[in-house]
Amino acid sequence: MARGQLRVYLGAAPGVGKTFTMLEEAHRRQGRGTDVVVGFVETHGRKSTAQMIGDLEVVPRKTMTYRGSTFEEMDVDAILARRPQVALVDELAHTNVPGSRNAKRWQDIQQLLDAGITVLSTVNIQHLESLNDVVEQITGITQRETVPDEFARQADQVELVDMTPEALRRRMAHGNVYKPEKIDAALGNYFRVGNLTALRELALLWLADKVDEQLDRYRADHQIGTTWEARERVVVALTGGPEGETLIRRAARIAARTKGADLMVVHVARADGLAGGDPTLLAKQRVLIESLGGTYHQVTGDDIPTALIDFARGVNATQLVLGVSRRSRLAQILSAGVGVTTTNLSGPIDVHLVTHEHVGQGRLRPSAGASPLSRRRQIAGFALALLGLPLLTLALVALKDELSLASDVLLVLAGVVAVALVGGMLPAVAAAVVGFLLLNYFFTEPSHSLNIADRENVLALLVFLVLAVAVAAVVDLAARRTREAAIASADASTLATVAGSVLRGARPLAALLERLRETFGLASVTLLERAPGAADGPARQEDPTAWRIAATVGDPPCRAPGQGDTTVPVDDDLALVLCGRALPAADRRIVEAFAAQAALALRQERLAQEAAKARPLEEADKMRTALLAAVSHDLRTPLASAMAAVASLRSHDVAFSHEDQDELLATAAESHERLYRLIENLLDMSRLQAGALGVTATAVGLEEAVPTALDEIGDAGRQVTVTIPDDLPTVTADPGLLQRILVNVIRNALRFSPPDKPPIITASEHDDQVELRIIDHGPGIPDDLRDRVFQPFQRLGDRDNGTGVGLGLALSRGLAEAMGGTLLPETTPGGGLTMALTMPAAEAGVTATEARATVLAERAIVERINRRNRPTEGSE
Repeated sequence: MARGQLRVYLGAAPGVGKTFTMLEEAHRRQGRGTDVVVGFVETHGRKSTAQMIGDLEVVPRKTMTYRGSTFEEMDVDAILARRPQVALVDELAHTNVPGSRNAKRWQDIQQLLDAGITVLSTVNIQHLESLNDVVEQITGITQRETVPDEFARQADQVELVDMTPEALRRRMAHGNVYKPEKIDAALGNYFRVGNLTALRELALLWLADKVDEQLDRYRADHQIGTTWEARERVVVALTGGPEGETLIRRAARIAARTKGADLMVVHVARADGLAGGDPTLLAKQRVLIESLGGTYHQVTGDDIPTALIDFARGVNATQLVLGVSRRSRLAQILSAGVGVTTTNLSGPIDVHLVTHEHVGQGRLRPSAGASPLSRRRQIAGFALALLGLPLLTLALVALKDELSLASDVLLVLAGVVAVALVGGMLPAVAAAVVGFLLLNYFFTEPSHSLNIADRENVLALLVFLVLAVAVAAVVDLAARRTREAAIASADASTLATVAGSVLRGARPLAALLERLRETFGLASVTLLERAPGAADGPARQEDPTAWRIAATVGDPPCRAPGQGDTTVPVDDDLALVLCGRALPAADRRIVEAFAAQAALALRQERLAQEAAKARPLEEADKMRTALLAAVSHDLRTPLASAMAAVASLRSHDVAFSHEDQDELLATAAESHERLYRLIENLLDMSRLQAGALGVTATAVGLEEAVPTALDEIGDAGRQVTVTIPDDLPTVTADPGLLQRILVNVIRNALRFSPPDKPPIITASEHDDQVELRIIDHGPGIPDDLRDRVFQPFQRLGDRDNGTGVGLGLALSRGLAEAMGGTLLPETTPGGGLTMALTMPAAEAGVTATEARATVLAERAIVERINRRNRPTEGSE
């Protein structure tokens, strides 16, 4: 069965017309004879949207009950049974009511698509998962309902329903989006012009990325290799030389001329991996390109111009930036070079050749002229050439009558090869010259003379000399390549080890420096940072006061660059100082790469420290925001009810009966009680977080504490079934705090319990611990959300209409832990939530009677304090 297609109407904000546009498309398809049904369309009370549904067939919604409230959700099973060609499903990011077929509506849509049904849907940009934090920064509002970007990007079509901020605000003011009572608040908060402009730009950029993906897929499917200038993409080619920073900054200025242009850097490494750019410079240039918002890439290839062009075409680049060659003029005459060759191959890609200060200075390669063999082997090669070849010649002279000139030449050539294998290029060349002279003197006519009578002998000796030199060159090149491969392998192994230690370590900078110290057998490795206000000049290198230690391993640390055996400057303000031994030049190259990585690790640690400092401030800000939201609603509601009741009683315009007066007084008393309870919870939570909550532990009997808590709850508490054994030991707790815990947890259980299944309270003893279980048979809490209910100002479920600021369970857990106990949620068998309160059992010497007396005494004290603190009649 073919999979259905998904078409998504994307908007920058509510009210731009996504649902209306979707319905228009549905009518167009129905007019063409397509079987279209409305799976779920949310009109939000907008008459024009409701009228637009018209004669479209609407699949009845499924009615669901959750926490005592009734909700309507899309009936996926009914749509699957109906099997239309096209289904309209509004609000892609919607969260379904618990108990639905799927948790999210996009999962419902996935099932419809798998069944071969084409789906038209809508979503706002703020509901995309990857942009959730960005939207929160712009609007200050957290969007809890999100849809994964991967699902949205898999849509076959995404159509942007766009509207200018001014036009949307006019629609809002005319009452076409929200109800009149919400218009002023919406225009002054979420629907400000700046917010709408930013959201609109986010929607355009996200859609542009989606279009880029479709374009890349189309080009790949149709094997299109030419460049399509749909967007400016600037590619910089780096050799690993010092001119790289100049090229990157020049390319960044080119890209900045076009808004939205992409900036990329590419370095072509040779396929054999034996030669390449300076790793230190490449590391610095990578940091630079990333700081400018670009990306770094590395490809492998033997032919650099071809590899560059292949990469540029692969990313659909429009401009390629190269540096002018650093080779000499003679070298450029002999070979066109990378720049000219790349320009000839570029086709429609514009190539910029950028001049720099290193033009014509040559391309330095480390150890380019040094022999790959040790001095001892070179001496052995010369000795073999000067002694071995004469001895071989004496042996051949003795066999002169039995061997021809050709045999003599081959045997001497073998000797030259042996010298090349032992001593390398120079001894082999010397052996070739010595062999040429010996063959000419002893084996060509006239003998014992350097003259040659036969022309064929001249040719044979010249061929011998050329072959001998060529073989020596090949042997020397193979030795060089072997040495380079060994060095590259050692460097790669060291880098891999360092990278692994950095990734596995909690402190990457310390791990990097420690691995560097161990690898090269150093006494200490220190990363020095220039002290603020330190003066420039040569004296600074020896002045410890001009530097401060950013990180160090080993002992003793170097306190100035001049104190170390090897110093690797990272930039003007950082230097890596090695103590213990001076490193050779070959090792210094890899240490320079490590120094660049150490600078990156230091910057990451500094950023992590700043983030850690900001995290408590962020949490405090979230707490203040949540507290303000709670005060604005949950605290204001009971206060408004009390004020309305009192104002009614004081009114002289209406004569209330005694029953009405009693009801108003009861309303005022209940509202004041709720307000008092909320404020008390807020104050206790503040004391808990500040560590200032006093705990007076004593022996408490649960058979007294639970009924007392139920009495405080009132009539609802009488519905609870309590089963506490008579021989249950007392617990060590603060009586007042324990009662607060019980009241909060039992109220929470009553709020979510079905009317026919009231909560149950049981108690038992286990290993010097007394466990009290408050069991309800409500909807329960998913495992992945259980920790959230214990966070302050959190109430599970976006549609929870219950009262309270979400402090009850958070406060209860904090109080339990303050008294040495725990409060943990568990799943009730058959459905529901069980709160297990565990408290330490009191010492055996404390009896239940003593505990009961303590509870009564504590209760009397609390009552006296409360009466003393209550305002007297007529007080303000």
